[in-house]
Amino acid sequence: MFDWENFRHFLAVARTGTLSGAARSLNVDHATVSRRLMALETGLQVPLVERLPRSCRLTPMGLQIYEHAKAMEASAFAVERVAQASHEPLSGKVTLSAPPVLATHLLAGRLVDLRADYPGIQLSVSAQAQQVSLSRREADVALRLVRPKESSSVVRKLGQMPFALYASPEYAASRAPEDWTFIAYDKQFSDMPQQKWLLGIAGNRAVGCELSDISSHLAAARAGAGVAGLPSFLADRDPGLLALEQEGPPFSRDIWLVVHRDLRRSAPVRAVMDFVAKAITEEPGLGLE
Repeated sequence: MFDWENFRHFLAVARTGTLSGAARSLNVDHATVSRRLMALETGLQVPLVERLPRSCRLTPMGLQIYEHAKAMEASAFAVERVAQASHEPLSGKVTLSAPPVLATHLLAGRLVDLRADYPGIQLSVSAQAQQVSLSRREADVALRLVRPKESSSVVRKLGQMPFALYASPEYAASRAPEDWTFIAYDKQFSDMPQQKWLLGIAGNRAVGCELSDISSHLAAARAGAGVAGLPSFLADRDPGLLALEQEGPPFSRDIWLVVHRDLRRSAPVRAVMDFVAKAITEEPGLGLE
């Protein structure tokens, strides 16, 4: 019988394209990945990976084994989900992936309510801009700003997050709109809808600085660094910011709650989903009208 751990390390190499990338994704050292991969190839008696100077490439047989290994992984995660969903007591660890703005500025402040209602649940919140895989157990529950498309997921639209332009009162009073400079995201977020919206408004006007997260945009705008496009639920309650007139149609992001269908009846997961839904729908300016 083959060792599943060897297949797990092979999958990581296939997905990342390097031994070092696989090591980082699995939180192990480079030598462990190499040893596991060699053990799998020895057991199968076929080469699966070509070791190139800067990367790894699957052999033709490696490509075939990769497809079977993915199916094995999906089955293994399905077993875990079914087992977790059978746990009736309201206890255990539940992982939640959420956009940083919601994790930091909404959910974190309400965790005391979850602890009071469900002291046996340990909620692990990961603030991530990128989407995670629920099928691979990278999270149990996720909040997303794009409608999920996975056929294995159950989704629910919780609300909308409107954006508007904001600056410090001093900045707004000292500059005419044609002289505004803007606070934008860095290049790794060039495809993000709010970045495209903001740059569309900016037009030929300058981008004064680029920052990678909403909290930094908020702080920079409050300090007078320029005009930022911020979620209204966050900026409207900040006395150091002023909402500005803007051209064009209003802009907002939808907020979706998603869970793998195998976990939707798990009591701890349901409790976390109810907690998240309540936090979103009760927050002024976020819930559906």
